[in-house]
Amino acid sequence: MQLRHVIPQFCLLLFVNCAQAQSSLENTSTHPGSIVFQENCSSCHLGEDAPSAGQIAPTIESLQTLTAASLEFAINEGVMYGQASVLSNEEKASIVEYLAAEEDDSWLADTMCAAGNRTVDLNDSVHLARFGVDAGSSRNMSREQAGLQISDMENLELRWALAFPNISALRASPVMVGSTLFFSATGSRKVLALDAETGCAKWVFDSPTRLRSSLTYGALGEGGPNAIVFGDGEGFVYALDAQSGAQIWASDVRSHGRGVRLTGAMTLHEDKIFVPISASGVSQGGTATFECCTGHGEVVTLDAATGEIEWVYHTMQEAEYTGEVSSIGVRLRGPSGAPIWTTPTVDAKRNTVYVTTGENTSHPATNTSDAIIALDIDTGAEKWAFQGMVHDVWNAACGRVQGPNCPNQAPSTLADKDFGGSAVLVEREDGDILLAGQKSGDLWALNPDTGALLWNQRIGTGTTLGGNHWGIATDGELVFHPINDPGAARGTYVPQPGMYSFFVATGEPSWSFKVEADCADRSERLRNCESRLGLSATPLLIDGALVSAGVDGRLYIFDKANGDILFQYDTVKEYETVNGVPGFGGAIDSHSISAGGGMLFIGSGYGRMGGTAGNVLLAFSPKKN
Repeated sequence: MQLRHVIPQFCLLLFVNCAQAQSSLENTSTHPGSIVFQENCSSCHLGEDAPSAGQIAPTIESLQTLTAASLEFAINEGVMYGQASVLSNEEKASIVEYLAAEEDDSWLADTMCAAGNRTVDLNDSVHLARFGVDAGSSRNMSREQAGLQISDMENLELRWALAFPNISALRASPVMVGSTLFFSATGSRKVLALDAETGCAKWVFDSPTRLRSSLTYGALGEGGPNAIVFGDGEGFVYALDAQSGAQIWASDVRSHGRGVRLTGAMTLHEDKIFVPISASGVSQGGTATFECCTGHGEVVTLDAATGEIEWVYHTMQEAEYTGEVSSIGVRLRGPSGAPIWTTPTVDAKRNTVYVTTGENTSHPATNTSDAIIALDIDTGAEKWAFQGMVHDVWNAACGRVQGPNCPNQAPSTLADKDFGGSAVLVEREDGDILLAGQKSGDLWALNPDTGALLWNQRIGTGTTLGGNHWGIATDGELVFHPINDPGAARGTYVPQPGMYSFFVATGEPSWSFKVEADCADRSERLRNCESRLGLSATPLLIDGALVSAGVDGRLYIFDKANGDILFQYDTVKEYETVNGVPGFGGAIDSHSISAGGGMLFIGSGYGRMGGTAGNVLLAFSPKKN
């Protein structure tokens, strides 16, 4: 949940005509919470019918899908605590009461499998155990793992659609063992063990709060139980028994308090679990009275068997008062930022774990922001750090109308061009290479021993939501670099949305595909059809095919050798679902592409960052003759 900013006069203004945008939210309700919301929140949290160029904050409709527990946490402890600090307890409670969706789990009755069909067989093949596919985070599945081959891709059909009520965004990658697909329906607070053939649920785990991270599967240490591991929106890591869905343990990883989110997947390696922490103060900086900024990225390493913390790596020291004040006299703090949004990558040969980071959110800038960092697996000691961009200091005050907490421009790029995808390790006879894509549009290739640059390619200039947003994929010979780049051309910014491939060994270009808008019969059901069409979600390789998808809801499958389109499907439509819940597709983003057992799975719907909301998990398989 990316909630931003409460005070309108210093809000991250997302629209040129704020008055017009707010008029779309006029509410005749006399509910006290409606009045407080209009006065304090609506400049950022606009309606779906409002002009939406540049929108980052969730719409009011998205907020109204959240439960009271999720809203209370966001306001009192989570990403909105800084913004909401100017409100009284009564005002906070009234907003929660006004926005909160009723919790109704009656839909689960029609989602469950028949009583005799709820067995989870963990002795069958493991098709997909982690978001990155392998320890090196390649996102490259063999035909044996996926149960699919390139010749199947031109012959796919929709097998089933499963919908989740009262949500507007799906973002997580499942894992799959045998015929069971373990899926995190992030907005619904549910983790489900699904029958991959039919979409019905074998068991359901109800999380205390909304979920963000993708799932990871494996044994909790040598001889330990097979578990599903994931993180929530509060800062807790859970381990569930994969067979029954029962909780084995939960671990609180909030080592420095509020604003912690677990976005990247947990990485399970032997007897350790590496947890990426995204805490930075990026949204709190938008509140004029907040003493900006605190919070920073971490890697918290847990004992897999018990969930106990073994070691913690901090991307920087704790923030302190710098002696400077903002333009309205509020004391400033730093350093802060360099959150880790991404899934850690393990290099057992070098006893190293690699992570990538985001920007600093206040001065002084550190050498760990916008960086690829190598850590010792046993101790967490930093081996080396490579920065893709220096002095990138940015927070939510740096909108088109800048608030007092926007960092001084003189020593800062104000770019917000961090790493949103994992570093990817390619093992080669001629020398291993570490790859990573960045929101600047850069694709970096490094020496994993030293962090030294081997080669670099850049597509466009990137934006806060552009460039390479959620990661790359590689088969060891070619690396595939999707570019999001939303919005229209302006100044030096020329959007380059599409897919770009390069040879791993040299960085030389191979083929590319430029995405073009298709709005003839889609604009009424698709937000921002003309300007939000890039490839943001992490792609997936299957045999000789490359699976990608756009924030405009189009699914693409390319021949990885030459870029020919093998299959294309528009997911932005209504669906008849296997559980009877009204289903509709939308933007495809984040970690929403996966496969296994002869099926391709797509999470369609991402009502964040100006995207089209949706609520369906779609399962495709080859047509049966």
